[in-house]
Amino acid sequence: MTTTPRTTALITGAGSGMGLETARLLARDGAAVALLGRRQEALDSVADTIRSEGGTALALAADITDADDVTRVLDRVRTELGPVDVLVNNAGSASTVLNPQWLPHDEWRQVLDVNLTAVFQLTQAVLPDMLDRGAGTIVTVSSLAAVNPNLLGGAAYGAAKAGVRNFMTFLHNTFRNQGLRAITVLPGEADTPILDNRARPPAPEERAAMVRPEDVAEAIRLAVALPQRVVLQEIVVAPTRQRDISADLDISRWTGAPADAAPQA
Repeated sequence: MTTTPRTTALITGAGSGMGLETARLLARDGAAVALLGRRQEALDSVADTIRSEGGTALALAADITDADDVTRVLDRVRTELGPVDVLVNNAGSASTVLNPQWLPHDEWRQVLDVNLTAVFQLTQAVLPDMLDRGAGTIVTVSSLAAVNPNLLGGAAYGAAKAGVRNFMTFLHNTFRNQGLRAITVLPGEADTPILDNRARPPAPEERAAMVRPEDVAEAIRLAVALPQRVVLQEIVVAPTRQRDISADLDISRWTGAPADAAPQA
């Protein structure tokens, strides 16, 4: 006799960082988790860890910016795990050029595709099942860059994260009376692999005081685990200590600038 899992949760960006930790926590709570990301090898490793802890996991490499790939993935999840009860939009991307003076148009589009358009496409794909059941939870990891944008995250990242926060509020206002919980998580500076791509990657001692991936995962877990009658519409997860980012901002201002525009050393 087989037992149907209590919940099916789909997590994007599940191969590392916040997505990985969220998948592990939700699996420990009994959810069957579908792991989405770009790298099959990394997802397989996470799935193996979850299974070794007694959980159920399905690892699916996908391009979440491609609508056809999203459809393929959702069909596979429905077939193997059932309709999605919880969607966690965690995948994120930032540009290499932060200053809009020199930001390439293709980088702008790519950041918006991953952080905003992909969230819309995944949401649109799971909404019918959730609304038919009269219950469902969509969690999107935005950023404090949505409310306080600066050169640390860059122009494209801040705009995309503000856009997705707006979209989640729209979902909340539009579908809450049909049983949909739309939740936005706004982390402050977090020690995740994306920091390695910064114009000035923070030093280990700076990272030690930042939010950690498991901190954000615990906030997501709380929001998902609360009774369906309760929605934590917006959650801010920020470091207790605020570090001095003035040097980072100055370096970021000139990253990608033409040689004749950058200040002379």
